[in-house]
Amino acid sequence: MDPIYKNQVETARITGIFYLLLAITGMLGFMILHPKIYVADPAITLENLTSKESIARARLVFELLIIVSQALTAVWFYKLFKDINGWVAWALAIWGMMNSAMIMVSAISMGASLEVASSIQSIEDKVILINLLGLLMKNAWGVGSLFFGLWLIPMGYIIVSSNRMPRWLGFTLIIGGMGYLLSTFLKYAGITSILVDILVIPATVGEFWIVGYLLFYGIRTSNENIDFTKNG
Repeated sequence: MDPIYKNQVETARITGIFYLLLAITGMLGFMILHPKIYVADPAITLENLTSKESIARARLVFELLIIVSQALTAVWFYKLFKDINGWVAWALAIWGMMNSAMIMVSAISMGASLEVASSIQSIEDKVILINLLGLLMKNAWGVGSLFFGLWLIPMGYIIVSSNRMPRWLGFTLIIGGMGYLLSTFLKYAGITSILVDILVIPATVGEFWIVGYLLFYGIRTSNENIDFTKNG
């Protein structure tokens, strides 16, 4: 194997590992632990923060892991794609880092909520602050969806234009990124519908697809013939 290509494959697989870590920490933190602590009623959330403090702190740790894995994935995608299309690779990395920065707002709010829960303030004041911090968490993730959608588009564009991975993977990522953007705008416009949630499905499919491709195949050579049966 050509040394340069071997290095590219290694970079692709490391990128896949970081992306897989992002997916795992996201599912465990946001989908499993988060509902155990942060609920619609701030008074119940306050009770959860005190009676289930270990779970609340585990939730915060996973939020920190999401931030780190998102940032590492963005940087390694840049390393992987910079020689293919430097300008688009920069866009991918910047928007990925912006998503990481938005999640930092959520992590800061979680840390503050734990401090509020253990403070000596009145219960009424605590509930008000917990409600505010909960809204900050929710909207940090909500607005952050813009950048999550944005970083998928250049990721898909590089794949489609370079043929270094399956073209339909690239198209799926582009459609998924656009779906995330549209879904975010519709939700903040006050439109609630199952169709709005369906818009993000292509992004989920594309993410699992590219994680698997990075881990098992890495990346194609620049002159490799496009044959999905042989090259994934």
